[in-house]
Amino acid sequence: MKLFTLIPSLLYLISVTFAASPSVDKFERYQSISRLAPLQLDDSSYDDLIAKPRDYYAAIILTAMEARFGCALCRDFQPEFDLIARSWNKGNKPDDLKLLFGTLDFTNGKNTFQKLMLQTAPVLLVFPPTVGPYARVDDSPLRFDFSGPISADQVYAWISRHLPDGPKPPLVRPINYVRIISGLTILMGAVTLFTVLSPYVLPIVRNRNLWAAFSLIAILLFTSGHMFNHIRKVPYVVGDGKGGISYFAGGFSNQFGMETQVIAAIYAVLSFSAIALAMKVPRIADNKSQQVAVVIWGVVLLGTYSFLLSVFRVKNGGYPFFLPPF
Repeated sequence: MKLFTLIPSLLYLISVTFAASPSVDKFERYQSISRLAPLQLDDSSYDDLIAKPRDYYAAIILTAMEARFGCALCRDFQPEFDLIARSWNKGNKPDDLKLLFGTLDFTNGKNTFQKLMLQTAPVLLVFPPTVGPYARVDDSPLRFDFSGPISADQVYAWISRHLPDGPKPPLVRPINYVRIISGLTILMGAVTLFTVLSPYVLPIVRNRNLWAAFSLIAILLFTSGHMFNHIRKVPYVVGDGKGGISYFAGGFSNQFGMETQVIAAIYAVLSFSAIALAMKVPRIADNKSQQVAVVIWGVVLLGTYSFLLSVFRVKNGGYPFFLPPF
């Protein structure tokens, strides 16, 4: 009697064991041949890989690599997908978290493309497990469509979001020795070039007059509103409504392109006048020539500053200051 009561339990255990073992053996078989790169699939191996029951995830990218299809994105992303598969297979991960990577090209999987009604490539499909601790009620594949150039980091982050919570292998890019050697070569060449040219370049770099000229030009550009023109895209000049041209915009928050150049020229004349009076005129040995230079530069300074104040009055009619002759 006891033997007959144990027979159903024994039959159930045997059926479960034989039902689960093909999935386990299939995962180990595929994993053993995909250590360094994704599985290269065709129609039959694709159907076998996603067949139920499965206790593993399967990330499969469908591509069209041949040049006649003109899928540059497929060829560009394939090394990135290989990097994802290699990083996952070599990294540390939970023993019960199983994930296989595969590539199905159109030349080897025409029936699959027709079955899925795919008109574009590449397309990434992630199939969840149907049995085991991570099995899902909805076992339909998750789809990632490529709208443009995508990096391995973006796709790996998307895959990780749809995997169970827990530690996952990091995405590790191989060391680019060519870039390192090229960088060192360029650096050594730059150091050598600087060593050879330093006797000729350093005197120019250390020239105070040159730095003063660059500084003065930069100050004139920025104080006259050059950056404002680039940011606001202001017009160069506008009509005044009477058949003429307005060079200055009313209000302190508006300006024209021509106005910026005029203001920069005014500031430049004022700067050179002050520099001449402070540095050049005192070095003139002849007293009469010195007096004439003082008068000339003083008149230039007075007239230019007077014109600047008149521009301020144009910008804002309520500006209370002015200076003859303007």
